[in-house]
Amino acid sequence: MTDRPIDLSSLPPVRHSPFSARKLALMASVVAGLGIAGFGLSPAPHSFDNVFSTAAHAQVDKLVKQVQHPVGFADIVEKVKPSVISVKVNINEKVGKDDGADNNNDDSPFQPGSPMERFFRRFGGPDGLPPGMRGGPRGHRGMTGQGSGFFISADGFAVTNNHVVDGADKVEVTTDSGKTYKAKVIGTDARTDLALIKVEGGSDFPYAKLSDGKPRIGDWVLAVGNPFGLGGTVTAGIVSASGRDIGNGPYDDFIQIDAPVNKGNSGGPAFNTEGEVMGVNTAIYSPSGGSVGIAFSIPASTVKTVIEQLKDKGSVSRGWIGVQIQPVTPEIADSLGLKAPEGALVAEPQRDGPAAKAGIESGDVITAVNGTPVKDARELARTIGGFAPGNAVKLNVFHKGSDKVVNLTLGKLPNTIEAKASNDNNDRGRSDSRGTEVPKLGLTLAPASSVAGAGKDGVVVTEVDPKSAAADRGFKEGDVILEVAGKAVGSPGEVREALDAARNDNKNSVLIRVRSGGSSRFVAVPIAKG
Repeated sequence: MTDRPIDLSSLPPVRHSPFSARKLALMASVVAGLGIAGFGLSPAPHSFDNVFSTAAHAQVDKLVKQVQHPVGFADIVEKVKPSVISVKVNINEKVGKDDGADNNNDDSPFQPGSPMERFFRRFGGPDGLPPGMRGGPRGHRGMTGQGSGFFISADGFAVTNNHVVDGADKVEVTTDSGKTYKAKVIGTDARTDLALIKVEGGSDFPYAKLSDGKPRIGDWVLAVGNPFGLGGTVTAGIVSASGRDIGNGPYDDFIQIDAPVNKGNSGGPAFNTEGEVMGVNTAIYSPSGGSVGIAFSIPASTVKTVIEQLKDKGSVSRGWIGVQIQPVTPEIADSLGLKAPEGALVAEPQRDGPAAKAGIESGDVITAVNGTPVKDARELARTIGGFAPGNAVKLNVFHKGSDKVVNLTLGKLPNTIEAKASNDNNDRGRSDSRGTEVPKLGLTLAPASSVAGAGKDGVVVTEVDPKSAAADRGFKEGDVILEVAGKAVGSPGEVREALDAARNDNKNSVLIRVRSGGSSRFVAVPIAKG
């Protein structure tokens, strides 16, 4: 059928039509679509009643109802809710005979600094423990906790958070239909706070699909979970932001959503309007302990990568290049001669690590991996961590004012990286002299060799002017300055010489490598004029 324009002027006045002006507009807008769909048009229409078939009228009525009463999420929820489970864990923690409830067992998942202790100290109750966790008899402490999860396969594999099942002796799940099953932990990954469990006793569980796409800011999101132990609860909101770093670790790349998420939602899915899981809800920001509309989800892309390894071998292996890295600030970029504050600055390569063996040095900036630009230090950590150990990678490096390419083979990221031997400030002695003042920095310095416990390299900060730029940038007594403007220094005089050279080169700031505690970092400090 050949499309032809419809002369709306030939239609009878609206007052003679059974349709409202709004409905007429809707009907006119779908005429062409109806023709394409196979609906016939009268060759000489005199009214919309003649133009549209009964089926067409039904379609228009449906469109009008959608405009007047926007469709909710009931159809999506009906589809996805059966795949969501409540997860209940029991942790039997043995305590010393005479230690009572205050015993701090080294094997406890709630020992100070542990992932679970940090999470519940930040997001849990006033005592730092999740609601429902309680102490047991003397000599034995039983604790229970609740979270959420969701099936990813019909045979019972399910995803939840690591902090939900970490250290659990017993795991039970309750499905949307009210049935309870035993489950076992297949593998966990503390760095991304993900866990894979296997539910026993079924082979036809309803399951959810992980999304292949990346959510956009403003997209609808549905959070389904087990808040406060109430069971399957659905909340709605939008994607508020992406790429959030909440200080959980080097692989932070959270989706921020404003759908209300509360205690017990951890491990539950965040669905998009296609009914696919866009993320796993893992944390909330809450001064009061309840939802304030800021929640964080682990992206589906991360979940896929981690869960695949957990299912295959029960743990996650990540690539490792062996460097301490930090962001490139505008001041650091200016000091190094970089065009833009992008890439990852190498504060210190680890001895015998892949980067050190390949010739990467302190002060180098890694700008790309396999030709893909690196935006910042976190992106480098995520990119390298996404490769398996043993992979060969090509790094673009900005080295002392020029670009070069470094090829290296990735090592395996250690499960725990031992802290380097550090000289804590409390262990350092003082030299008889309080050091030499360097007013252009606002620091008083002494050779490291003259201060007990400070080592042989660099100069020690013995005093900091509280009004100086160095103080503003975090310098403190006991820090050791190793390099100034790329040159190793061993005395206050060498620091002055490096500052004068930078000033003669018309630099606005100077890059200083400083060792504080057990790690090194670069700090860009403005050069005082005069």
